[in-house]
Amino acid sequence: MKLMRWVSLLAITGLSAARDYAAHDNYALHISPNTRPQDVAQHLDLLFDGPLGELEDHYLFHVETRQPDYDHVQTAIEDLRRRRRKREAGAELPNILDHVLFAQKQELHKRFPLHKRSVLPRQQDLPVDSMVQKGKELAASLGINDPIFQEQWHLYNHVQPGHDINVTGVWAQGITGKNSTVCIVDDGLDMDSDDLRDNYFAAGSYDFNDHVEDPKPRLSDDHHGTRCAGEIAAVRNDVCGVGVAYDGKVSGARILSGPISDADEAIAMTYAYQDNWIYSCSWGPPDDGQSMEAPGILIKRAMVTGIQKGRGGLGSVYVFAIGNGAANDDNCNFDGYTNSIYSVSVGGIDRKGLHPYYSEKCSAQLVVTYSSGSGDAIHTTDVGKDKCYTNHGGTSAAGPLVAGIYALAMEANPHLNWRDLQWLTVLTAVKIDQPSDWEMNKDIGREFSHQYGYGKADAYALVEMAKNWTSVKPQAWFYSPWLHVKHPIPQGDKGLTSDFEVTADMLKTANLERLEHVTVTMNVEHTRRGDLSVELRSPSGMVSHIATHRRNDAASAGYVDWTFMSVAHWGESGIGKWTVVVKDTNVNEHNGTFTDWKLKLWGESIDAASQPLLPMPSESDDDDHDDMHIPTVGTTSVAVPTETGSPEGNPDDHQHRPVNSKHPVTATATPTSSAASSSTSASTTLPPNTGDEKVEDPDKPTPTSSATPTSTSMSEHLLPHIFPTFGVTKKTQVWIYGSITLILIFLCALGGYYLHVRRKKKRWMSRDDYGFEMVDHDDDGHDGPGAAMNGNGAVNGANGAAKKKAGRLYDAFAPDDSEAEDAFGLGSDDESEGRPSKDRYRDDEPLRPGAGVR
Repeated sequence: MKLMRWVSLLAITGLSAARDYAAHDNYALHISPNTRPQDVAQHLDLLFDGPLGELEDHYLFHVETRQPDYDHVQTAIEDLRRRRRKREAGAELPNILDHVLFAQKQELHKRFPLHKRSVLPRQQDLPVDSMVQKGKELAASLGINDPIFQEQWHLYNHVQPGHDINVTGVWAQGITGKNSTVCIVDDGLDMDSDDLRDNYFAAGSYDFNDHVEDPKPRLSDDHHGTRCAGEIAAVRNDVCGVGVAYDGKVSGARILSGPISDADEAIAMTYAYQDNWIYSCSWGPPDDGQSMEAPGILIKRAMVTGIQKGRGGLGSVYVFAIGNGAANDDNCNFDGYTNSIYSVSVGGIDRKGLHPYYSEKCSAQLVVTYSSGSGDAIHTTDVGKDKCYTNHGGTSAAGPLVAGIYALAMEANPHLNWRDLQWLTVLTAVKIDQPSDWEMNKDIGREFSHQYGYGKADAYALVEMAKNWTSVKPQAWFYSPWLHVKHPIPQGDKGLTSDFEVTADMLKTANLERLEHVTVTMNVEHTRRGDLSVELRSPSGMVSHIATHRRNDAASAGYVDWTFMSVAHWGESGIGKWTVVVKDTNVNEHNGTFTDWKLKLWGESIDAASQPLLPMPSESDDDDHDDMHIPTVGTTSVAVPTETGSPEGNPDDHQHRPVNSKHPVTATATPTSSAASSSTSASTTLPPNTGDEKVEDPDKPTPTSSATPTSTSMSEHLLPHIFPTFGVTKKTQVWIYGSITLILIFLCALGGYYLHVRRKKKRWMSRDDYGFEMVDHDDDGHDGPGAAMNGNGAVNGANGAAKKKAGRLYDAFAPDDSEAEDAFGLGSDDESEGRPSKDRYRDDEPLRPGAGVR
């Protein structure tokens, strides 16, 4: 049986003992469908290992000899491109390398470290009251004899009544997680523990660090995964305590006990994804308040594959702990795992319902549940035959509780898809009775807080709603065009704003009915990233703090194609004006520029039958290339403070790039007036999408473009109405028209001077056709002291030759057809050599600032 399992793993998932990173160079390749990976391997002299997990058309290869600074595959691809550029014989013929769509050498040392999200609590003696007896009676009625069950206050809190996950009523109905499996993606799982052995699911488990079959803890600090597993599926027995879904199955994917490649992590995130329904991930990049890390493209593709194909198409469920960096001003929106729309991001509260010092605030946080704080922690299973643990904490302990609740819901309704569970979480979460930035989401009648999400998870309420839940329709999405701001960010309390208007027709075209997730991808240049903060304001008035100040973040990288996410706008229609506000509130020597941004709306489709699946992500999805397709029409505006000493905005600098389309483009500057604030704005109207539109360089001319200024309170006429206002204030108009006047006066004076010089020259030269010969010749035709010498040292004495030479010199200085150019100073009567070529004065197109990658 074990041998059969091992053979099937090698055949299906590409797991192989040959993937030895110390001895071999390993590669992940995405190749065209219908191309045999064995043929690619033969052409590149690679050894074929097998499929890359569940990623379609992705494969793993290796070479026997390790060369750390050499990329075998990319070198071959670049060599083919070089030969084609040089048009070498045979290079133009079809080549199997043309079918390699993506290639990545797998490295261990280049990945950022993944950190477990646990903290050590401060303990105190807990009071005992009459509620303890009630807890004992409850345990007896459920057949729970586990010795530490009374200490598992997160399951039943007899000291602070109501501060638990409200699960005992679910158990009383016989719903205990049967047929549900949670995969613990962590540092291992002790399948030999008496508390976990009976619920261990071996077929869904693997060790991706040591590449062996079972993810058994092997290092001295490999305790984290076992403790998380005990929260979910500790068996009802006489060892320690019980898990939330104590009759469910639990598997393990060991990835945190050493460096891991992107390929291995991608396989782990979809490992046995038809049987592993939920993936519990209590880790992420460092929570130090200065890291800004995201999963690689292979891992992103794996998660999209999981939500689209896992569980027979219902979708794998990814639960992530949001992070323990609150004391460092960290924010889970700087973590590319927790701000993913495919993740349920879970924060922590303590046994009193208070917000602990470590749990991060974040607009991507969906829900909170219990963990360490107020002198106690989560009591669970530990590594060892019959070991227990009483100090499990941090958001690491909160995430698995939500995963366990989902296992109960899936038993009650096995047809729930991955987004159903997020809807159920939002609609059944219980508001925390603590002061916070609570804001009412009127569309769903729920309040949201960046500290607590939509509140604490309630197992009973969620399972009850799940029983009769009708699944939401497939996911749809809408992308705005890239909105170009390119303006310095003023320092102080007032930020730089940019708007985008979403219309009903846009969302109808996108097949999007109501929102779930909202993402904003941004490029912001700044010399100190931690000084920045960003708000997103929806048409309903809901505000998401998608980025916050971080005192430890001194990076000069800014935001480079970084995607922030918010769940605060759940259920909104999305129609109306969306506003991004970028602030630089620390007044210091550091400064920055808001370059551009892109809005993405995700949610439930209108017509389920016509909704396709989201394409696999690529490395260039967020690049602002000229071949980017514009999805629909829209209006962008930039509002810049003008009365507070901040630089005035130039509307022409902030319009969206012209679109190269089959239809004409009309770019119209339409300043927006506001009685509440003093600002200037510019908008650009784009044509409907035809599938052919491409974004062009901003410095290229736009066909059939026109500027039609409109009078507003910010652009009153200084001069009679026949003179345009340029959409700016009267003060700015004074500078514009004053500058134009000075330029005209200068040009008139220059032109007069030129005509005076011309007339004087003609009078001087009127004695002869070639007046220059008077310089070197006397009246008798003899050479004067300035006579030119020929190549042999002889004097050029021929009168006719001298006349011809003088004529040529005169023509070179001032040909008749260049007089207008001379009037503008492109030439000079005093030059001794020919006038510089016109090309010397050609206006080169300015270079567009490049967007780097992280």
